Amino acid sequence: MSAPSVDPHPDDPQRDDPQRTVRIALTKAGRLKIRYPAVLLRDDGTHLTVRAAWARDTVKDFGFVRFVPGDVLTEHYWRDRWYAVKEVRSGDGTLKGWYCDVTRPAVVHEDGTVEVEDLDLDLWRSADGATVLRLDEDEFAASGLAGRDPAAAAEAARTLDALERAALGSEFARLLA
Repeated sequence: MSAPSVDPHPDDPQRDDPQRTVRIALTKAGRLKIRYPAVLLRDDGTHLTVRAAWARDTVKDFGFVRFVPGDVLTEHYWRDRWYAVKEVRSGDGTLKGWYCDVTRPAVVHEDGTVEVEDLDLDLWRSADGATVLRLDEDEFAASGLAGRDPAAAAEAARTLDALERAALGSEFARLLA
């Protein structure tokens, strides 16, 4: 969901440290969808957190939320989980919500690239938790993943169900742990 450029958060004391910069590579059906730099905030070997700016010159209006230039995303990736969670804030720090991508587990390469395969299913949770939306189920059905890799398709469907249960309940914050 992030754009191809990044402006690290001004409060990050190590924002100019090149060792803290990674590149997120989001693929879909084996093809690169988008690649963008991000600032590595932490990596414990399983869970990594980065910050990236939505820096496109255009607004992306989903109907339920708008991503605009200046928005900041704190993105969570796991090497052992089938999802990524992106906390979306406006440039002034106001929380908009969380965009959750169903993905294969992240692969972190030695060159600092974080590769994530998007499996089409997504979930949105508004900042107040009142709105939880399952997204792109039609794209998932049309992707052909169920025929190419039935085990991955089944895991993706289970993951979306689990994300929705967490987002509707009190355990959403634990997703980021």
